[in-house]
Amino acid sequence: MELEADDGSYLRRGGLMAAVRFVFTVDYVAEILDEDVDLLREIISNDDNLTYGNIISVVTGDDESTSALTDDGVDELRQMLSDARRSAETWQEFLDCFVLDEDIAARVKTYSPR
Repeated sequence: MELEADDGSYLRRGGLMAAVRFVFTVDYVAEILDEDVDLLREIISNDDNLTYGNIISVVTGDDESTSALTDDGVDELRQMLSDARRSAETWQEFLDCFVLDEDIAARVKTYSPR
């Protein structure tokens, strides 16, 4: 099999992925999903918890940044939380897997299934 050299034209034609035009700060995502902001920060602190490219680091100043989510990231997080809240048991399993901070886990543990 012979491969052709890539001159970048594939990227210019949009063959790889759609451009991200908007991102949403974690604080805003917490507001629109009616979720605890610290819970969301804990979940997205590990880039592997959402599909690659859905978590964006936004530089806000010298040595300062904040995390933001793409549209797809917000949808994926919404679905992840919805699936986790199917029962008290799945919610606890979710917290055990994704939330390392015990104070945050204790605070959101009582969230009822939605």
